[in-house]
Amino acid sequence: MDQNRLHILSQTPSIANHFISELRDVTIQTDTMRFRKNLERLAEVMAYRISETLAFAPQTVQTPLAQTQQTLLQEFPVLATVLRAGLPFHQGFLNYFDRSNCAFVAAYRVEGGRELTVHVDYLASPHLEDQVLVLVDPMLATGKSLVQTYNALLRFGVPKRFIIAAAIASPEGVEFLHQELPNVEIWVGALDEKLNEHSYIVPGLGDAGDLAFGAKK
Repeated sequence: MDQNRLHILSQTPSIANHFISELRDVTIQTDTMRFRKNLERLAEVMAYRISETLAFAPQTVQTPLAQTQQTLLQEFPVLATVLRAGLPFHQGFLNYFDRSNCAFVAAYRVEGGRELTVHVDYLASPHLEDQVLVLVDPMLATGKSLVQTYNALLRFGVPKRFIIAAAIASPEGVEFLHQELPNVEIWVGALDEKLNEHSYIVPGLGDAGDLAFGAKK
C-alpha cells in the first residue's frame, strides 16, 4: 500500500472522528437526516484538507476602503460522484468548492455470480482535460466501481490530477486502486479492517445509500 498517496483523517484526532463515529453507530444512523448531515460534515473537513494541497496564487481584492491581496485557489476542482449514495458526501465538498463544475455517474453492482461485477449506465460530466478531478463516494469497498467510473470519465478528457475521497475504505479497495490507477491520490475518513465474503467493509457502517435515502427494493 502506497502510504505517500493515502491520507487517513482519523489518524489525526479531530472533530471528524465524531462524524465518523455517528455514521457507524446503529443507534444514531437510523436518523436519515443526521446520517446525511454527518456525511456532509465529514466531506467538508476533507474538502478543507484537500484544498491545502491545491494550487493558490495571490489576487487583488477591492474592499469598500482599499485594495488588498488574498491568496486564492487558481482553479476549482471538478467534483464527481456516483449516484445515489454519493450525493450527501458530494454536497459537503460542493459547500466548500462552491465554484466547481460537477460530474454524475450512475453505477450499480451486480451480485449473485461468482465475482462481483459493476455496471456504469449513466454519465454526465464537464470537460476534464488538464483539470483536477475529485471523485467522491462514501464507501471505498472493492474499488471496482471507482476504477470503472474513472475509465468512463476519460471520454471527457484526461485530468492532470486525480483524487478519490471516501468516508470509509477497505485495505483491499485501496490496494486495488493503487494497482489499477498508479497516480491516484486517496483521501479517506477511516481505513477499516477488511472486506467480508460479500465484499462489504467490516466494521464499516452498512449500506450508505439505504441509510441516507431509505432501503431500495
